[in-house]
Amino acid sequence: MHPTRSKPLRVLAALAVVTASTMLAACSIQITSAPDPSIPDDTMLVAADNGSPLFERNFNPYMVNKRTAAFYMYEPLVILDNVTGEEHPWLATGYELPDPSTVVYEIRDGVTWSDGEPFTSADVAYSFQLLKDVPAFDIQGIWGYIESVETTETTVTVHLTAPDVPAAQLIGTTLIVPEHIWKDVDDPETYRNPDPVGTGPYTLGNFAAQQYTVDKNPDYWQADKVAAEHIILPATNTQLDVATKGYDWAYSFISDVDGTWVAAGNKNTYWFPPGGTIALFPNLTKAPFNDLNVRKGLSAALDRAAVGDAAAEGYMEPAGQTNILLPFQQDALDPSIPNAGLLEKDDATALEFFAQAGYTQQDGKLVDAGGTQLSFSITTANGYNDWLKGVQEVQKQWGALGIDVKVDSPQPAAYQLALRNGEYDFAMGGTGGTGSIFRDFNTLLSSDFLKPVGEEAGNNFERFDSPEAQAILDQYKVAIDPAEQLELGYQLQQIVYDQLPVLSLYYGGSWGLVSEAKFTGWPSEDDPYASPKTYESTPLLVLTHLKAVDDD
Repeated sequence: MHPTRSKPLRVLAALAVVTASTMLAACSIQITSAPDPSIPDDTMLVAADNGSPLFERNFNPYMVNKRTAAFYMYEPLVILDNVTGEEHPWLATGYELPDPSTVVYEIRDGVTWSDGEPFTSADVAYSFQLLKDVPAFDIQGIWGYIESVETTETTVTVHLTAPDVPAAQLIGTTLIVPEHIWKDVDDPETYRNPDPVGTGPYTLGNFAAQQYTVDKNPDYWQADKVAAEHIILPATNTQLDVATKGYDWAYSFISDVDGTWVAAGNKNTYWFPPGGTIALFPNLTKAPFNDLNVRKGLSAALDRAAVGDAAAEGYMEPAGQTNILLPFQQDALDPSIPNAGLLEKDDATALEFFAQAGYTQQDGKLVDAGGTQLSFSITTANGYNDWLKGVQEVQKQWGALGIDVKVDSPQPAAYQLALRNGEYDFAMGGTGGTGSIFRDFNTLLSSDFLKPVGEEAGNNFERFDSPEAQAILDQYKVAIDPAEQLELGYQLQQIVYDQLPVLSLYYGGSWGLVSEAKFTGWPSEDDPYASPKTYESTPLLVLTHLKAVDDD
């Protein structure tokens, strides 16, 4: 994975593939795992944090560069799994919306902080206020939705700035910190929180720049569900290390996973569920990409299965033109869309669309009425080798129709800036995969994110401007009835299918590598209860689901 990608592109971090090292690929079947004999059976070795190359002792849950294990110590009111889309009550036992502008969270009783102090509704209100006081902490932008917060002993009521039913879920995913500790912090924005106190299943054990451990919290409110007594997180996790040093859990793509990871140990297995859609983002402020017939022609000329095979070595399926994550969001799929939105390559149809846009083939080139060849660049980030392979396959397919396609691969920071600023022709990117139908479409289509070219957009990087789509999104915000939400989702899928704001290619993988030597109950195709990723709040679902082998 690419864990350093910035927040507006967080879904990209989960989707892009790391190319396996040449050394690992060359070893293939000869690889064997030699676990460290000093690591006991009750301890998990996890590749979840990157020291680059050494760790900083930073467990501030609101900082971007925090240690990954902060997610194992600090918990939200609600966990939304990005793969399954299932919502799990956590520090809140649930919530209700008496009207579309009010959210009432029921606070879980009997929870304590790891220092023994009780967890209360005041901690929740304080955490929300902290994000308002330190805007840099409000990464999800919850204060764009919150008007005010009030508490009782058992509830937290959030009054929204406007009717917005989906905001309840987003606000509920905020990590909660203890007021009794943080209220005495002089400068929270720079505070590294070296000795974290949380409500989560783990507390900080030993810490060194090369490796740290977290230990089971004996007073955790679900302590009986936590199997691993300790978790070790090394600073360096090379692909060869992951395959050969007895790791229990990693989140990384390894080339020839059966010949490497699986072959390294007889208890190693993997699950690569779809975690979002990899797509081509046209710059809709530019001609000819603002011409729907051009987009239809380019779409019809794509063999999406071949693109996905080139990028993800055949592990991922082509994605339908719906922005729906299958199979997990199957119940939300509009049944009237043919073939679940999957579009087949058809060069003859592509040329018909191009002809309607004024382009014809001449001497092997696709040219406009003035004889100028259709020519543009596709931007992808340097080092995202999976995306580069996919782009090169697209380049070959479009080139076969006479289109001059160049590949631009700036460094990741420059790539992200170009995408946000709308300074590109086509760009490789990720969409969907948040677990929320509304959020997946809102970030892709909402005109609320529109910015002039040259100014950074937080979402809707393609700059799709549709009053129709915005009206549906606005209606979705006030819809409490699930049946109404479903119908509105159908309408949004139709817009993506008909108007092609982006060209869906293939599903990006959630690259879960696990060992069943010491712990069982990992997420899998047979038991897809959560994403296999090692970061954000989803691991809480996994860490409270595993069983020690001796306990099976």
